[in-house]
Amino acid sequence: MKLDVVLEGKKRIGLAGHVRPDGDCAGSTLAVYNYIKNYYPQAEVRLYLEPIPNIFKFLSRSEEICNECSEEEEFDLFIALDCGDIQRLGKAAKYFEAAKHTFCIDHHVSNQAFAEENYIFPEASSTCELVFELMEKEKITKEIAECLYTGIVHDTGIFQYSCTSSKTMQIAGVLMDKGIDYTKIVDDTFNTKTYNQNRIMGQALLDSRLYLDGRVIVSSVTQEQMKEFDVLPKHLEGIVSQLRVTKGVEVAVFFYENEDHTYKVSLRVNGDFDAAALAMHFGGGGHVKAAGCTMEGTREEIISEIVSEIQRRI
Repeated sequence: MKLDVVLEGKKRIGLAGHVRPDGDCAGSTLAVYNYIKNYYPQAEVRLYLEPIPNIFKFLSRSEEICNECSEEEEFDLFIALDCGDIQRLGKAAKYFEAAKHTFCIDHHVSNQAFAEENYIFPEASSTCELVFELMEKEKITKEIAECLYTGIVHDTGIFQYSCTSSKTMQIAGVLMDKGIDYTKIVDDTFNTKTYNQNRIMGQALLDSRLYLDGRVIVSSVTQEQMKEFDVLPKHLEGIVSQLRVTKGVEVAVFFYENEDHTYKVSLRVNGDFDAAALAMHFGGGGHVKAAGCTMEGTREEIISEIVSEIQRRI
């Protein structure tokens, strides 16, 4: 299957990724958006995403992203990227459901193939890796390569996570040869943190607790703390990964309070523990090594429920 075959003859095309877009979501959707704008100028295309983090706004045509879904639209084709189910498309789900044809590109193990056509490979490092496979290689411009490389480095933790394969490294090499400034992409979007981001991470590490004889580490951040440190949920990226590298830890759990007082839970694991299965138990999903869900209750109740379920599965 090639992307050009999917796009052939389509006059109105919609794109969307999951709510709270991360690097792979922003990178994959913008890569496809740029591809269509470059090679299908006769088509009308729109990309719907919630506001992306500022660190990704250097990506080509990011200023053209539609953050609102107030208009009634009907598309010949709607493509969902890096999204495990229709609900995760957020407000753009209505466009997906009303489209004449739908296509899904994703690598979440929890994806149930909800589109008319699906390109789903859970073993892939990232959705950007899958998008690369679908594109004609000679058509990948420097700008598209920047989008794809950004997504790959974020979902692989700069090629550290177990989802990284030899194919991933080969693809990264091809993208590097397109002339991208790969060191700047890593430094600006992955390594660099603001002072307040470092402070809230420090607080989260101080507040962390070990459970099950040190096999599980848990930390959380409240709305009050986010206000105190002047940070938003998007600034909490990286905390759960830092918890994961604690010696002896098999499961790292980090959660923060949403405005509606629910909690967004992120899971990262070492070893053979299945994070996706745990997240799905609580109504979420994701990957074997990295997953998430949304939970209700007090912080103490959430910790008790998660730790009890981990203990049962361990």
